[in-house]
Amino acid sequence: MSLTQTIPSLAEVKTRPHVVCAPAPDYNISIGYLRAFITVLVVAHHAALAYATFAPPVAPSLVAPVRWWQAFPIVDLHKWAGADTIVGFNDTFFMSLMFFISGLFVWRSLQRKGIGDFLHHRTLRLGIPFLGAAAIIAPLAYYPTYLQTGQHGINGFAHQWLSLGYWPAGPAWFVWLLLAFDCIAAALCFYKPGWAEAVGCFLARLANKPIRFLGYLIGFSAAVYIPMAVRFNPLAWTQFGPLAFQTSRVLHYLVYFLMGIAVGAYGIERGILASTAKLARRWLLWSVAALLVFLASSAFFIMIVTSAKAASVSWQAAADLVFTITCATTSLAMLALFVRFVKKSRRIFNSLRDNAYGIYLFHYAFVSWLQYALLKSQISGFAKLTIVLSFAVALSWLTTAALRRIPACARII
Repeated sequence: MSLTQTIPSLAEVKTRPHVVCAPAPDYNISIGYLRAFITVLVVAHHAALAYATFAPPVAPSLVAPVRWWQAFPIVDLHKWAGADTIVGFNDTFFMSLMFFISGLFVWRSLQRKGIGDFLHHRTLRLGIPFLGAAAIIAPLAYYPTYLQTGQHGINGFAHQWLSLGYWPAGPAWFVWLLLAFDCIAAALCFYKPGWAEAVGCFLARLANKPIRFLGYLIGFSAAVYIPMAVRFNPLAWTQFGPLAFQTSRVLHYLVYFLMGIAVGAYGIERGILASTAKLARRWLLWSVAALLVFLASSAFFIMIVTSAKAASVSWQAAADLVFTITCATTSLAMLALFVRFVKKSRRIFNSLRDNAYGIYLFHYAFVSWLQYALLKSQISGFAKLTIVLSFAVALSWLTTAALRRIPACARII
């Protein structure tokens, strides 16, 4: 049976007395705190890369043919195996979940503002910060990379930077891609104005069947991810000027974004993410499942990488399927934990939530400069990572809070 046969039309849904569609609320404390938590994970991810045991050697220059420095701006000789776990765990789910969360409030915003005002607001909210992050934050973040190659001087850095043939924007890739997905959502709203409510009401029937919801999420993401990952190297990126995205995952991220839109269109607190739904009630089982799946997937990837199976297309496809399973399971476990336990607001966490967007935009420069400053220190990789993470979060948090006191900045970040 096809998806179009199983998902009812909007008209059919509205005639059923037991299914009532409603817009998502303007604010949900558990989702807001989860988004802030993932932002901290992003900072931890970038802080850990310098101390991971698999970090590549220091680049001889920015224009060297293999440009791993874009992912590893600073490489420290002091390593910590725990950094590998942080990076590996984050990479399995955190950006996918970020796109899912970003989609939750899109449909209500479209319905309230209309397509034109929605796109205008999103362009201001995402487009301007992306340009600022690409033009200012990224060069600041990568200048220590240039210094670690043993070269000095703004002129030399500018010459190599402009010789790259494109403009690395660092983590800001998420911002422009989210804007592109918002444009897709607006187009769907224009051409298929009832699709989100119809799919959302269908998914709401799975509120007490989270395993089935997990199955749909895995199925949809695997259908678009596996062919892309087999066709393109999972580590490959596509770049046009400052616009970059991980080639194999772009459609996978779109699936999570659209699923978030559908869930939000029905109502965040009434469907799969309701505090009384089975997902939240079974938070412990989901947490254990996420841990077991991550450990199993890690063992599977190590087995493939350390054997001749890595060259096999069938084994690569199996690894890609394992990624989609791990991603979906961990994402739902995170949602279950926050929906179950985050009930009341706290002042410090409210501040973190309100400044999370700015922390995401500004942290990369602080991370790379702190890593560079600690290069000659003889303390352990664990201690360095702890220092970098703590100070990067604090400094980007304070920077954002200060800028948000300016009305023009507050409207954007």
